[in-house]
Amino acid sequence: MDGVDEVDGINGTEEIRILAIESSCDETAAAVVKDGREVLSNVIYSQIALHTEFGGVVPEIASRKHIEKMNQVVEQALAEAGTALGDITAVAVTYGPGLVGALLVGVSAAKAISFATGIPLVGVHHIEGHISANFIENKDLEPPFVCLVVSGGHSHLVVVKDYGEYEIIGRTRDDAAGEAFDKVARAIGLGYPGGPKIDRVSKEGNPDAIPFPRAKVAESVYDFSFSGLKSAVLNYLNSCEMKGETVNAADVAASFQKAVVDVLVDHSMEAVKEYGYDKFAIAGGVASNSALRGALEQACKENGIAFYHPSPIYCTDNAAMIGVAGYYEYKKGIRHGYDLNAVPNLKLGERL
Repeated sequence: MDGVDEVDGINGTEEIRILAIESSCDETAAAVVKDGREVLSNVIYSQIALHTEFGGVVPEIASRKHIEKMNQVVEQALAEAGTALGDITAVAVTYGPGLVGALLVGVSAAKAISFATGIPLVGVHHIEGHISANFIENKDLEPPFVCLVVSGGHSHLVVVKDYGEYEIIGRTRDDAAGEAFDKVARAIGLGYPGGPKIDRVSKEGNPDAIPFPRAKVAESVYDFSFSGLKSAVLNYLNSCEMKGETVNAADVAASFQKAVVDVLVDHSMEAVKEYGYDKFAIAGGVASNSALRGALEQACKENGIAFYHPSPIYCTDNAAMIGVAGYYEYKKGIRHGYDLNAVPNLKLGERL
C-alpha cells in the first residue's frame, strides 16, 4: 500500500503544503501545514459538550458528528490558510489508533479529496502525530530524543530515533494516565473531562494530604500501572463514606495527581539518563497538565536536559500535528492507496 516515490522538488526548495485531517476520537479537525513546521491553519471542532452528559465519549455520537462537521472544518482550514486545493502537495489523515467509526470518517474524507484531485494520500499514526506536535514551536528540535506520550488512551515512553522511527521502551500495563484522571474525576464528582478539572481543583488542595501508592512494574522499570492507584482512590472514598467522614475533593485530586506525576517524572528521567540523551519532550492530552509540565521542567533543569513541550492547543487532538507527521512521511516517500482503512489498534511504528 505504501512505497517510495520519486517526487519533483521533494529534495529541493519547492514548498510543501500538507492538508491534514484528524478524527480519531471526538475532535473533528483539519489543518494546513507548510514545510513541516509552519501551521497556516488549525481548525478544531470539539464535541466535549455533547459527551459530557454521558461521562465520556460515545462512539456512535462521535462518528455522526464527524460526518456532519468534516466538510466544514476542511473548507475552513483551507480558507484560513489562504490555500486552494490546487496548492496542496498531499493530504494526510489519521488512520489509527482510535475509535473505528470516527477514524473511518476522516479516512473516507481524505481518500475522497485525493481521488477527486489526484493529490497523494498519506496515512498517519495518531501517536506519531502527538510526538510530532513538538516540532511546531520548537524549530531547533531534531531527533534523537526521548518522548513521554500521555493521553486518555496511551502512556508511552518512546525513543524517537529519527523522523518516523520509534522504539517504545515503556507503556502502561492497564489504565492510561488520562483514563485514570477521568475515572478519578468522576468518582469525586468533578465529571468529564477529568484531566483539566483535576488539574484545576488540585491547585486548591494539599498534594501530600493522602499517601496514595506509586506503582512500579518489577520486570520493566519503564512500564506504568495506574489501576492500583485508581483503586486506592476509590477505596479511600468508600472508607470515608463508611466512617461518615467528609471528603476534601481538592485534597484527593491533588494527592492523586501528585502520585501520577511522580511516577511519570521518575520513569522519564531514568530513561533519559540510561539512554544517554540530552533532549526530552512530552506529548498528548495529559501533557497540558500544569503540575506534570512543571515537575518535568524542574527535573530536566536539575539533570541538564533540554525540555520540549507543545502549547496546550497542540497537546490535545488536532490536525496540525498530523500535518507535521504527514510532512515527514511524505518526505520519506510514504504513499497510501485508496484501500487505506481505519486501524483502531494500530501500533506505533507499524505501517500498512
